[in-house]
Amino acid sequence: MNHETALRSACHGDPPLSARLEPWMRELLADPAACRELLEEFGSPLNVHDFTALPRNARDLTSVAEAQGVDFRIFVARKANKTLGLVRAAHRAGLGLDVGSERELRQVLDAGLPPQDVVVTAAIKPDPLLRLVLESRSLLVLDNLDEVAAARRLADELAPPAQGGVGEGAVEPFPVALRLAPRPTDLIPATRFGESAETWLHLIDAGGIGPRLEVQGVHFHLHGYDPAARAEAVGEALELIDSLRHRGLAMHDAFVDIGGGVPMSYLESAEEWEAFWTAHDAGTAASAPPSAPSPHALRSSGEPRESPVWRGEPLRQVYPYHQRTLRGGWLEAVLGQEIRPGTTAGRALRDRRVQLRCEPGRSMLDGCGLTLARVIQRTSTSDGVPLVGLEMNRTQCRSTSDDFLVDPVLVRAGIDRSEPLAGYLVGAYCIEAELILRRRLVFPQGVAVGDVIALPNTAGYLMHILESASHQIPLASNVERMPAEEGVAGEVRGVVRDEIDLVAPMRPWRAGP
Repeated sequence: MNHETALRSACHGDPPLSARLEPWMRELLADPAACRELLEEFGSPLNVHDFTALPRNARDLTSVAEAQGVDFRIFVARKANKTLGLVRAAHRAGLGLDVGSERELRQVLDAGLPPQDVVVTAAIKPDPLLRLVLESRSLLVLDNLDEVAAARRLADELAPPAQGGVGEGAVEPFPVALRLAPRPTDLIPATRFGESAETWLHLIDAGGIGPRLEVQGVHFHLHGYDPAARAEAVGEALELIDSLRHRGLAMHDAFVDIGGGVPMSYLESAEEWEAFWTAHDAGTAASAPPSAPSPHALRSSGEPRESPVWRGEPLRQVYPYHQRTLRGGWLEAVLGQEIRPGTTAGRALRDRRVQLRCEPGRSMLDGCGLTLARVIQRTSTSDGVPLVGLEMNRTQCRSTSDDFLVDPVLVRAGIDRSEPLAGYLVGAYCIEAELILRRRLVFPQGVAVGDVIALPNTAGYLMHILESASHQIPLASNVERMPAEEGVAGEVRGVVRDEIDLVAPMRPWRAGP
């Protein structure tokens, strides 16, 4: 048994969904003492980060754009991972940051990012956020007409003198972009974000943008990964750029920002992904005949067939954890799509000298983190379904997907091992459906109290986007692995705690009268 096989042998799904593992992950997970010591020092669960993959992930995109002669910039989506280590790593790699709140913006500015490396795309922008965006001269993406009115009001209040202005009272306008809601088509779904091109142009023609806001580009957000849909939206955005230029706007350094949603793959094997869905569809309650004895023993071809998911409840909305066309190949497909006969998206951008921008999160954080959790107990439901209880809750490895369809790694750090079992990971919240994963897992060598479950590749969204401190249980700690040559005060086993853990999630108390 080779090292890789041994690492995965203690736990797998039924059927398996084998995770892609970075070398640093294999090194850590092969050291039970290190995993145990990290949890003793920082608590369970623990989010472990290593951002060395980030520049490589970015190069997958930039190399394609460079080869096609397309001016291109990446702004990493800060909402995908809250750590300040990500901010520093993106800055070191020459990437910008996309932020979604006042606190995110203040943190990246305090970290030394120049405003031209920051774009603010928050879905809701209260006045304090808008004021900070304008004061810092970060790029503000305007989403709707009410937001324009609020930004105009604050811009009129601030109106700083132009640097080297042409006269007393002259002001340098604040940089903004317009968020376009592309026309819904067979390829492009309806969206809650942005306004139509017609709405934006009508506002501009009516003087509704005002002199203090300078439109520099167009942004859009699409749900999904279809390169044809993305290219179609690029075509509509470029039409809006043309219309803006006819009005004297977006004349220099114009850009089209295609948002996030750049595909990545969590899994090694397309065959495993397909096999899982075959088993899922055959074994879920939705496909069970009325005479099925229980959701865990559904019948197929006259024989009992155990469902691979909890109580046979089907997964209805899941991220595509295996994808074939990733980052660079996907961008190549977008740029190579024709947006009108004889003209590809790439050529249209080049001909207009318009920069292409994107705001990936998950695909930039591919390989940059994992979550460790301590096994606390081994129990079962009253009808005999085995359960493995972890010192974590389900929000600490969760996104908008119904489940995280990636096999954990079991690190054998405990002593009193159970018999082999097949069951489910459950968490600390007092809820019947408190499942860390909804898939059944097989533990061929049993499980011990004190073992460590590792959830691989969780840095993008899964650690933070939905994390909760219900029951007054603390949020997970966040640490970053440091290069061996960098001695950092307070490091344990080569990791140092991220300063984001010093930030209280609540608003500060107001001083009394």
